[in-house]
Amino acid sequence: MSSGAVPAARLAVIGGSGFYDMADLTQREEWHPETPFGQPSDAIVIGTLHGERVAFLPRHGRGHRLLPQEIPARANLWALKSLGVEGIIAVSAVGSLQEAIAPRDMVVPDQIIDRTRHTRPTSFFGNGIVAHVGFADPFCPDLSERLAAGGEARGQRLHRGGCYVCIEGPLFSTRAESHLYRSWGASIIGMTVIPEAKLAREAEIAYAMLATATDYDVWREGEEDVSADMVVRNLLANVESAQQIVADVIAGLPAGWRSTARGALAAAIVTERERIPEQTKRDLTPIIGGYLS
Repeated sequence: MSSGAVPAARLAVIGGSGFYDMADLTQREEWHPETPFGQPSDAIVIGTLHGERVAFLPRHGRGHRLLPQEIPARANLWALKSLGVEGIIAVSAVGSLQEAIAPRDMVVPDQIIDRTRHTRPTSFFGNGIVAHVGFADPFCPDLSERLAAGGEARGQRLHRGGCYVCIEGPLFSTRAESHLYRSWGASIIGMTVIPEAKLAREAEIAYAMLATATDYDVWREGEEDVSADMVVRNLLANVESAQQIVADVIAGLPAGWRSTARGALAAAIVTERERIPEQTKRDLTPIIGGYLS
């Protein structure tokens, strides 16, 4: 379900505010897909960077029009899977829950705590098909290592690993909540990694994140409380650095690189194939097509 011929890309970048594009992208085209889950956040820009076809999708839409719970994550991930995307680099603004992670530092997290209220669909499955996919390690270790090494090579203050607490939003957390998350040992806090990372795993797409710390949330005594203006100001200050790091990862990706999430569905679908409704099969063809024969 798409308008026009479907282009192809091996990598995708899902960007936050200000990270909508790459200046050196050539052979550009825009794709406006229609999916069984509605339209994606915005048009997907596909172009060539360092010889690699790359898709760019602004998570909140250009101009930041969508609340975290309004992001059509299933449409976004369905569309990227339809392009043949093997890996996603997600760029996101986060708050810091640790003294060592200062505003404008970057973090490549390795774990997630989901504190959303499940008002956002977090799975492609349902409607007559059940699957239980492993999610113990939510981020791709290979892409994460490439992001971390790329940031360090450019002299960026960067932290390897750490737990991302994902809250519902759109309000920031209370002071009590901020202290609670710190007591759990969490490193950063944000509103968008869920359901994005879960859906990427179900789609067998490797997923890694380059997170920019924009503030100290509200736990730090004597620090200005987090505000939307502060978040955007500090995020935009790091957009160029994030673009350079992402470009370096793309340039260094081996020709034969494949998703580390391949096979995630191999033993996950528990519904008998003949009992899956035909409409569900059609809707999920990009996701489960290889497992229906």
